[in-house]
Amino acid sequence: MFTMREYLGSIVGRRVAIVGDIVHSRVARSNLWALKKLGAEVVLVGPTTLLPKAFEKLGARVCYNFDEVIGEVDVINMLRVQRERISSSVFPSVEEYSRLFGLTSERLPAPSPMCS
Repeated sequence: MFTMREYLGSIVGRRVAIVGDIVHSRVARSNLWALKKLGAEVVLVGPTTLLPKAFEKLGARVCYNFDEVIGEVDVINMLRVQRERISSSVFPSVEEYSRLFGLTSERLPAPSPMCS
């Protein structure tokens, strides 16, 4: 929250994507609650096996397509995949996950002057 406020000023009205292993992440939940409390809109992004629709009940939008939201958010919070907590049947291959949910230079929009 500090870094967002430092770079963006107010968090009110900002759009934040939290991407990755949402179901196993305490960071995702903490950030969701803090961001909502501070007036941000939050979209959670990840594969269906790591992001249950039930998270919408916490006040976030749920999306399974990273490319669909990347251009509409002010901040992207990337989470690590907690492989130690995941059975192989719910996780795509590393290559597939990276292709669909990795933050690459090709996928990232051009930086705004504020972030240069």
